[in-house]
Amino acid sequence: MRWVAGVLVSILLLSFGFYRLVNARSFQLGGELVDRVETSEQVVALTLDDGPSTRAPEVLRVLADLGVPATFYLNGRDLDANPDLGRAIVAAGHEVGNHTYSHRRMVFVTPGTVRDEVERTDTALRAAGYTGDITFRPPYGKKFLALPRYLAAHGRTTVMWDVEPRSATAADIAAETVRAVRPGSIVLLHVMYGSGEALAAVPRIVGELRGRGYRFVRVSELG
Repeated sequence: MRWVAGVLVSILLLSFGFYRLVNARSFQLGGELVDRVETSEQVVALTLDDGPSTRAPEVLRVLADLGVPATFYLNGRDLDANPDLGRAIVAAGHEVGNHTYSHRRMVFVTPGTVRDEVERTDTALRAAGYTGDITFRPPYGKKFLALPRYLAAHGRTTVMWDVEPRSATAADIAAETVRAVRPGSIVLLHVMYGSGEALAAVPRIVGELRGRGYRFVRVSELG
């Protein structure tokens, strides 16, 4: 039965390796990936995932009051359902990126599914008036096989993150974020849905990091 144990150990090791690969923030099988930019400048990018939802006007008000540019990773399905909100985000001068059409996990999907998820969302982003380069962020950070191949073939950059607070309250989200930020960090917050605590944390994050000499920029401006 020793060989059975050996097979089981091999399966466990392969499963662990696969899990690490699929969820890696700083690596994917093909194409360019950025999770943080090496720089001596005290710059940080605030990235906001999902939507646009009906909370978008509030998000835009908070950012406008703070004078902070952000990078929004938006879903094509939500853009098609809320075209005015997508146009408002673009009109406010923020950067937008592709977060797939339906927010599905992009693991073991067909090349045709990848193409549809990415290109339908690109179309929705252009319809919102965005003219800049469109980077890509995989839902849940998961990316395997067909997705990286498509992105590499089309010269698309995958933008991940190095700071993602897991706390529940605005105060704790802000404290966790401020502790983790380094020059060139990319911060991920989910502000379009949920309790609203992530959005409530933004003014404190901005205030504390600015107090430490940080400047907020769009992802494309990190360097």
